[in-house]
Amino acid sequence: MELNTILEILAVIFGLTYLILLIKEQKICWYFGIAGSLLSIFLFYKIKLYSEAILYVYYVIIGFYGLWLWTRNSSNSNKMQVTNNSINQNLALIGVGIGLAFGLGYIFKTYTNADSPYLDAFTSIFSFIASYLEAKKVLSAWLFWIVINGLTLFLYFNKDLNYYFGLTVIYSVFSFVGFVKWRKVLNSYTIS
Repeated sequence: MELNTILEILAVIFGLTYLILLIKEQKICWYFGIAGSLLSIFLFYKIKLYSEAILYVYYVIIGFYGLWLWTRNSSNSNKMQVTNNSINQNLALIGVGIGLAFGLGYIFKTYTNADSPYLDAFTSIFSFIASYLEAKKVLSAWLFWIVINGLTLFLYFNKDLNYYFGLTVIYSVFSFVGFVKWRKVLNSYTIS
């Protein structure tokens, strides 16, 4: 079996485990996210999806941040709660994300041999945003992921990343599941 395929399969297994545990709000999820991201960095660099490689470096960093944040707030009396952003906060994040995505896409189109520089940059920049919101347990992170996963399917399909494509299909479904579950948790705070 080719090295790229092995890296892809292992990263997908770790990524799926991460997502399932994240939805369940289990802090161990961050270990799987970090491991899968480290494998992905090497793969994406090898196949010239540079924005994706940078994104996975960020995933490693946000993985350690999420682990620290969720561990710090793990006692029942101090457990981190699901929150939500206002519409204006989300619109500001979208505006900043679009600006950064065009800038990054231009840089990679102009100065590298990157494939799909603008789509790659768009999905990467918005994944930065969604991952940060995820670590902070902000409900709207799942809405960002729903859109990002849909666009990422095109990117992975065009690069024949079949395992990542399959994982992203699963991520798309679980993004809806995560949104519903976290919204239910958020709503339970107001009922209690």
